[in-house]
Amino acid sequence: MFRQKNKWHYGMWAALAASALVSANVYADGQADLRNALSRLQASSPVKGVVEAKIWSRQGEGKDADETQGNASISVEDSGRGLHILYSKDLLTRLDAEERAKEKDSKSKAPLANVVREFNSSDLRQMISAASVLSRRLEKANFKAEKQDSYNGKPARVLSFEIPIEKLNDKDRKYVKKYEGNLEVWIDSDGTPLASRFSETVSGRAYIVVSFEIKEDESLSYGVSGDRLVILKKERKNLSSGAGERSEIRTIKTLQLQS
Repeated sequence: MFRQKNKWHYGMWAALAASALVSANVYADGQADLRNALSRLQASSPVKGVVEAKIWSRQGEGKDADETQGNASISVEDSGRGLHILYSKDLLTRLDAEERAKEKDSKSKAPLANVVREFNSSDLRQMISAASVLSRRLEKANFKAEKQDSYNGKPARVLSFEIPIEKLNDKDRKYVKKYEGNLEVWIDSDGTPLASRFSETVSGRAYIVVSFEIKEDESLSYGVSGDRLVILKKERKNLSSGAGERSEIRTIKTLQLQS
């Protein structure tokens, strides 16, 4: 009887162990799945869409704080001919009016100009060719963990990474006393990125007497167009303080794909 029970227990644990091993093997290498997905989503097919940006900023604190907000949209297209950015006539008219007001009164706010700066070619390329950007970020990241999770109510895996201080260039690093960077990437069953979240805290001292602290959080939602990984929504919050000044900036950018 003892031997039969012992065999039964052994068989049960062996089956459970085998089941756990199979399950672990299925999801054990999310990094490889992610790398393979980024490799196949290298953006050779044409894409076009409308990018909208909204910015809110506050400089200072209390009654003396200066708040501004603005929004604008542009059309973007990437094809074999290259990257094309189209500013509508209405947007250019609004921008011209803002610049004229600024010339008449130096204290006049210029929220639209701040928004238009978000439409630089580098940032737009990141939105429509997101695979290469995420690949470069992962090159300097140290893998921490992988676990089962969900995204928008569907099963997903989340990969966690630590960003080392070496991510900063040598010039900036010499002023930094404390650095913390973390990255999380949600992927589906075949490794395609669904979303990512990056957080960074930097504090230090510059020129001996000026202490500073910078906090940044960035959340991205991805989509696929042809063989392109694109950023459908980008939310960024930046909070900085130093030399008696405080600044907070929030940016939301969305990409509406067009056929």
